[in-house]
Amino acid sequence: MSLIRRFFFVFLLICLGCAAQSVPSDLTKRIERQVRSFYNIPTEVPVAVGAITPSTDWPNYDSVTITIGGGDAKKSDIKFLISKDRNTLLRLNKLDLTKDPFAEVMSKIDTSGRPTRGAKGAKVVVVNYDDFECPFCSRMHQTLFPEILKEYGDRVTFVYKDYPLVEIHPWATHAAVNANCLAAQNTDAYWDFADYIHSNQREVNTESTSEARFAALDRITLQQGQKHKLDTPKLQACIKTNDEAPVKASMKEGDAVGVSATPTLFINGEKIDGAVPISQVRASLDRALKDAGQPVPEHAPATAGPSK
Repeated sequence: MSLIRRFFFVFLLICLGCAAQSVPSDLTKRIERQVRSFYNIPTEVPVAVGAITPSTDWPNYDSVTITIGGGDAKKSDIKFLISKDRNTLLRLNKLDLTKDPFAEVMSKIDTSGRPTRGAKGAKVVVVNYDDFECPFCSRMHQTLFPEILKEYGDRVTFVYKDYPLVEIHPWATHAAVNANCLAAQNTDAYWDFADYIHSNQREVNTESTSEARFAALDRITLQQGQKHKLDTPKLQACIKTNDEAPVKASMKEGDAVGVSATPTLFINGEKIDGAVPISQVRASLDRALKDAGQPVPEHAPATAGPSK
């Protein structure tokens, strides 16, 4: 029995050796030099070459994972193909044509319970990851509302998700929490708050301390509550609780779908980065409507966009 166990152990080691081979030091050095040179990677950023494993898709190549970064730098694992003679390194992207990448992105975005503008339950959905303190977000907001809303509001649903850039925008999270407090009672109150803040960021920024900026946001929030006849004690309690958990969950979701800056739009899953010209937003909306079998609106002559 012990002889059989020893045989099985040796056989397992052989199989493992076939599945993953350690990379010789000279090959590691050659791979690292090529990767550093091609991607212009600074010396202080680590590059680690993993074990070589058989490739199931490319018979004349093996697979090797190269890790770029680590420590204080963001780490990325990149898979390469390496020829059997170890003289060629390839990086190929395998695209699965049986899947819809835009639909997969949208499946990861939870819009349930979020306030919406435009059509209800439309086949085209615009999701904007927004930051109330971001000046570029204000430009995008003023592009979407009112002009894009006027053109597409009868056939497109607009949804905002929270993605405050906390490292550079210290009051953005507080504004997002307050907006969600309004949304919990009234959708129109949420959108009026979003319109106001994106048009009047200076009103908050001119306050001299962070406490004064938070107080200004609270004041604006309560004014919206009064305007829409909300339950004031309930709104005050929500503001005081300052529950950041939904905002953080939205940020985590944004990370998962590739958001790294604001504004970031997804139009039926197609990603648009930054405060792009209105013509680019229209082109994406028109394409999404056509793909969904919906009519495309007639466009009025172009007007000047929001001032920079």
